[in-house]
Amino acid sequence: MVKYEKAIDHELSQRLAGNIQEVEAILNDSKKDLQLRRDQYVRNPNLTYHLAIRDGGTLNAIATNLLKMDSVSSLTFFDRDGRMVSSSFRDNKNSIRNFMPSQDAVFLSAKYMSELKNKKDISLAEFADSKKINLIQISKVEGSGGRTVGYIEQILNVNGEFVARIKNRLKLEVIFFRDNGEVGLASHPDFYLYKKEFFKNYLTPGADSFFDLNIRGYPFGFLVSPVHWGISKFYVALGASKNEATAVLRNVNYTFITIVGTVVVLLVFTILVTSSWVLKPLYELVDALQAFESQEQAVTIPVKNNTEIGLLTESFNEMSKKIWTARSDLKKKIFELETANKELKETQTKLVHSAKMVSLGQLVAGVAHELNNPIGFIYSNMVHLKEYAERLIQLVNIAESKPSQLASSKVDFEFDYIVKDLPKLIASCQDGARRTKDIVLGLRNFSRLEETKLQEVDIQMSLDTTLNLLQGELKNRIEVHRQYEPTPLIYCYASQINQVLMNILSNAVQAIDGQGDIWLSTMALKEKKGSQESSEASSTPKDNSKIGWVQISIQDSGKGMPPETLEKIFDPFFTTKGVGQGTGLGLSISYGIIQNHGGEIQVRSQLNVGTEFVVIIPIYPPV
Repeated sequence: MVKYEKAIDHELSQRLAGNIQEVEAILNDSKKDLQLRRDQYVRNPNLTYHLAIRDGGTLNAIATNLLKMDSVSSLTFFDRDGRMVSSSFRDNKNSIRNFMPSQDAVFLSAKYMSELKNKKDISLAEFADSKKINLIQISKVEGSGGRTVGYIEQILNVNGEFVARIKNRLKLEVIFFRDNGEVGLASHPDFYLYKKEFFKNYLTPGADSFFDLNIRGYPFGFLVSPVHWGISKFYVALGASKNEATAVLRNVNYTFITIVGTVVVLLVFTILVTSSWVLKPLYELVDALQAFESQEQAVTIPVKNNTEIGLLTESFNEMSKKIWTARSDLKKKIFELETANKELKETQTKLVHSAKMVSLGQLVAGVAHELNNPIGFIYSNMVHLKEYAERLIQLVNIAESKPSQLASSKVDFEFDYIVKDLPKLIASCQDGARRTKDIVLGLRNFSRLEETKLQEVDIQMSLDTTLNLLQGELKNRIEVHRQYEPTPLIYCYASQINQVLMNILSNAVQAIDGQGDIWLSTMALKEKKGSQESSEASSTPKDNSKIGWVQISIQDSGKGMPPETLEKIFDPFFTTKGVGQGTGLGLSISYGIIQNHGGEIQVRSQLNVGTEFVVIIPIYPPV
């Protein structure tokens, strides 16, 4: 019966796998259609010309005509610098609307523009909150001389109508999932009632992708498979009814259970009648087993006969002695393991301290290098200041004792040059002292060793302070791009948060060979996941129900990481650096700090593209 049920599921799974390939073919046809229409757009010299001169009004008129003829949901134009020129789109009533930014500029992502330098277009998918999927294609628009004049963004909405067409065509239920298991688009309204944790296990790599689900009392079999649209990946599940197969299986089960039940009743009656004389010695054996559990020594039973029960009793006596001996040895091993575990914890504590000392040594080396320059030219200026002071003292003595020789002495001692150069030397020393003061103040703000309780911290100021301490490794090599949105102050242990920022930024700097870029961005969130809306949370903890979050993104253009490395970066003692260059504890400690603050760290990386760390911290940490 089990094999029969598995065969039904296997056959259904094979059929659904073919249907999923058909869905992927439909999506691929949509991508090719977008590319074909894009090629038609960019061949229009009128469109290329008005995009080059940033004529948003004319572009809106052109886009409106194109949207009337095409199935595209939105057309957005950006100039060669990535700034939005105009946007035309279909609203919920299928009416075409136009938009042009007036004051606040809207820019295309710098990451996408960087990838489009060597590509004609890139594709990605986004789940919208209104139960639809936006299939996006961003393309480069070139003029007649091959020079980039701007960019065009095409959006094709996959909504309920699209899913209904697939359902009617394949006679199947359809579900589109986000990466976290949340239902983004489905053919049946009941699917939206499930929590994302219900489906998340089926999306995990290596898990069984086929599962059963009842829809209003009817059994269905579903198969989940990943679907790729350009650089984005989401999941699709197709479900077929198992009602007929289940009915057949139910009837066979009823017959099987009836026959087996009758046989079992007859066997039980026969066993009770024929084996009662065997049970008494077995009861004695059971009593001995129960006594063995409550005693700390071996339990033996007298052997009364040479039957199979007697042999079983002798075997029990031998087993009892062996178990008692093994139990004694086990207690000794447990004591030894506890001792070893205690030593291991002490060693781990020392290693964590060692990792902190290594990070502190690297920081001190960088700060010492930065302090060396201003202190060096202050020291060199002091030699000249001392010489000028000695000459001026000699001139004062000559003025008092030999006034007649004062004029010639001023020439000999280069008095005019001293008067001209002395203010410059003093100003130079003041600049050096000011620079030294700024470095020391930045180091003090970074460490905040005196703060042993929660403090209000400006996360943007903490980022800038950390960058100042890393200035020696950044200057003339790495360009830092800041995109700070208004964020509230957060309550945290400042020195621990600074340690996290230092670990991530140091890794970003070390991941870049030669010239490169680092992008920093901050934003406020109302919710930890699934919402990108800004939060206007108050800076005083009066209403915990309105607690928000602050998101920090640190992205570099370094070497990136393969998936096998990405899975282990938060493991203690895991490092990709050479011997003596890292302990593998920096990111592990950072992960623990953010968890203790009630937040989380997310990381995305791609080889030869770069790595992005996203740190999400609550404004008020958990109690």
